[in-house]
Amino acid sequence: MTNTENNQEAMLGNEPAVEAAPAAAAEPAVEEHTDKLPSIEEQFRALELLAAEHHDAWLRAKAEGENIRRRAQEDISKAHKFAVERFAGELLAVKDSLEAALAVPEQTVESFKAGVELTLKQLVAAFEKNALNEVSPAGEKFDPHKHQAIGMVDSEQEPNTVVTVLQKGYTIADRVLRPALVMVAKGK
Repeated sequence: MTNTENNQEAMLGNEPAVEAAPAAAAEPAVEEHTDKLPSIEEQFRALELLAAEHHDAWLRAKAEGENIRRRAQEDISKAHKFAVERFAGELLAVKDSLEAALAVPEQTVESFKAGVELTLKQLVAAFEKNALNEVSPAGEKFDPHKHQAIGMVDSEQEPNTVVTVLQKGYTIADRVLRPALVMVAKGK
């Protein structure tokens, strides 16, 4: 078949037209394509640079994590060390009042009692400001989480009811600091 016959056949849809191309023309295209690819050494250098960048970024992230951990530990240490600072500041006024009461040269029972009552009010105010609450459970049901029973007594009250409070309990923000010491009613 000749070229014209091939073209006619391709137009009819029987076969694709194939032009005879010189063999020399096809080879330079392959050579051009391989010239554009970087050499293995260049690829290796590029990958080494990329690996070095990633390693540097990893080291920086690791150092930042260590710094955050160290700062958090310092903050926790400071919080433990100075947690009572506000409460201690409130108690200083109570101590000052007690020292002033003792410094008065001539005290009467009435003036001493009035001074103690004022000092107690300062102490109660300091407790309230710092969420330190009193637990005085007289007449309530016995709660082993908030009360410590010292003994049981015969009583007209319902069994397991607090009859007598021997020592008040205290809570800090709903957490028991000291349970109340109580006497509980026996069952009949």
